[in-house]
Amino acid sequence: MITRQIGSLALAFGLLAAAACGGSTSTAGDMPAPKPDMSTTPPSPDPRVGLRGGEHNAAQAIWNLRLLSATPVPPEFAATSNTDLAFTGKYAIQGNYAGYQVWDISDPRRPVLATSFVCPAAQSDVSVYRNLLFVSGEDLSARLDCGTQGVADTVSRERLRGLRIFDISDVRNPRNVGNVQTCRGSHTHSVLVDPRDTAHVYVYISGSGPVRSPGELPGCVEASPDEDPNTALFRIEVVKVPVAHPEQAAIVSSPRIFTGLTAPPTHAEAPEDVAADEQALEQAKAEGAYVAKVDDKEQVLPPPLVDQLLHHIVQVRRGGGEPTAADSATLRELLPRITLSTGAPGLDPHAGPTQCHDITLYPAIGLAGGACEGYGLLLDISDPVKPVRIDQAADANFSYWHSATFNNDGSKILFSDEWGGGSQAKCRATDRKEWGADAIFEIVDRKLEFRSYYKLPAPQTAEEVCVAHNGSLIPIPGRDVMVQAWYQGGVSVFDWTDASNPREIAFFDRGPVDSTRLDSGGPWSVYWYNGVLVSSEIRRGLDILELVPSGFLSRNEIDAARTVHLDYLNVQGQPKFVWPPSFALARAYLDQLERDQGLAEDRIAAAREALQRAEDDEAERAAALIRLAGELDADAGAAADSAKVKTLAQAVRDLAASKAAMR
Repeated sequence: MITRQIGSLALAFGLLAAAACGGSTSTAGDMPAPKPDMSTTPPSPDPRVGLRGGEHNAAQAIWNLRLLSATPVPPEFAATSNTDLAFTGKYAIQGNYAGYQVWDISDPRRPVLATSFVCPAAQSDVSVYRNLLFVSGEDLSARLDCGTQGVADTVSRERLRGLRIFDISDVRNPRNVGNVQTCRGSHTHSVLVDPRDTAHVYVYISGSGPVRSPGELPGCVEASPDEDPNTALFRIEVVKVPVAHPEQAAIVSSPRIFTGLTAPPTHAEAPEDVAADEQALEQAKAEGAYVAKVDDKEQVLPPPLVDQLLHHIVQVRRGGGEPTAADSATLRELLPRITLSTGAPGLDPHAGPTQCHDITLYPAIGLAGGACEGYGLLLDISDPVKPVRIDQAADANFSYWHSATFNNDGSKILFSDEWGGGSQAKCRATDRKEWGADAIFEIVDRKLEFRSYYKLPAPQTAEEVCVAHNGSLIPIPGRDVMVQAWYQGGVSVFDWTDASNPREIAFFDRGPVDSTRLDSGGPWSVYWYNGVLVSSEIRRGLDILELVPSGFLSRNEIDAARTVHLDYLNVQGQPKFVWPPSFALARAYLDQLERDQGLAEDRIAAAREALQRAEDDEAERAAALIRLAGELDADAGAAADSAKVKTLAQAVRDLAASKAAMR
């Protein structure tokens, strides 16, 4: 997200500026419930192309999904951006630069706001475990006391840059019970639950801000590793949290997982973008925009950053109220004389990444995927305190490795590329499909082997920030299906079971927030949770959708996914899906065998009839299911998809032994 860059630049500028001086309403809008489309041909022309814009009245397009609710932002959060999501019980917790919101989604058609907690930070990344809520903070103005007045001093013990810990035993009255300060703040974090150590939970912290002064936090050093081996760069932080005593949470290791990496290959901007940027820069200067050198390149500072810097000048002069004309003049006077940088001074330009943006931990398989600026990393996390890099991938087509998702059995991993930090339109008809996309790898002998790219297939306008962002697996048995947010590209559901040929199977999109200029908006993240798809809309609020049957996805597959129930979900602490025995699960596998021609038609029909008879005859159910499992075992040898038939046979056998067969 652009605010990742905003936070870093604001921190760098802050030092220079100092030297210079309740309930909710919810609606699914006017969209009728879609009729099931059993075709496997995407709609043409694509209804996402050319949608009418508007922050609150944009046109909408939907395919193979149903929008259950669209809930607006509470007033206290309307001026800032919504961010990521976590889930516990019946609640969805939605981060925001002004704090976080807790939504009761027990009725997904009418979410109810349970808590609106104001606590400004960047970017308020959220995770939960039991009664604990973890919230990231990285911004210069974030305070330990959650105050809205910011922090005026450049060095201050009132500042929070790191991890906040709340007790949400009573979600309507959260209590801040601990804080862990870090040298670079916490842009994102990931929670690791080690089944061998239930008394603790581990939090991996990725900080992307400049290193803070040692006068503010002792031990913070900004230097290259050869100058000081204790540098706060080129490392992540691992925090150990005693669940019963979260106030004792502390950093227990700072793994240097980037050792030996060099600068990755890069690609140039498209020529038309270079020309357009130069023209836009000159026009912006003529219109009085704020311009500064960022990494020795002139850039127009986005309005949110300008507002942040002006308010910081107000704080430095210990003023009150809104910025004055004199404050604007001070900012304009300073900018031409300084160069801002998103990196640390004095570093070897050939060095590799100094941080990760996000790390997805998958403890069930002992691996993690690190999306780390110029690299995608594969980590061994069998020892939570000492993660070890076992492989890495770089790609000249990628601009900024942002997040990672494993498939359920851990044989594949998908990395997303957030080109431009979520501030650029990279889904235009002229943009290459390899840019701002997903890269899909198979994991072979614990090594990453590239297979393909996936990118939103619908071209978007030059006024829509669009790039790959946060998503999650959907527990469709026997398949790798994912839902993903693309900012103003909307929501895309795609199947990547065949890692070399991913395919979109559903979508939801709105028109641009403002069809006259490039602006932020759209889904920040969208995740599956207990049968629904929950989307954090940056400007518009909270959307909840559900899958509908289609030619790509049967009712039985959707029903089987709904049998998977999670007590809580942090997508970056990826859980392993386990499907309980059910008739829906067995029928889902049959539907897949029919769709992919993995078993003869007559044998599929016979198996369906046998399942129905078993379900109807409770007294003979278990025996009938055991007979069917044996018949399927015999069928497997001649089947085109022998492995799927064996999986079906085992599902039928498990159903025979389950409580479902005894009812």
